[in-house]
Amino acid sequence: MEDIIWILVPLAPFLMVSFIVWTKHQQKIAELQVTTTAENTAERAAQYASQIQRLEDRVQVLERIVTDRGYDIATQIEALRDTRRVDEAGSGVPLGLASRERV
Repeated sequence: MEDIIWILVPLAPFLMVSFIVWTKHQQKIAELQVTTTAENTAERAAQYASQIQRLEDRVQVLERIVTDRGYDIATQIEALRDTRRVDEAGSGVPLGLASRERV
């Protein structure tokens, strides 16, 4: 048993240096993980803030439509439906290619 202790005594400084290097490496990895997590969190927060701002803008428009006495809500809804019908039908007047109309 004493022989093993005498063999390990000269190795002790190398083991301690290895442990210190390993500990420093683990600390750097932990710092990088914290930095990466913080960056991802900040990016997501910015995206959420942008989305919230858009939603708030839409709510303000809806509030104006509902509370403004000069607006006729039924007329606005019909106007939106008319716009949707035009979009679905396409724009412009199609040429009758079968009858070979000329422009």
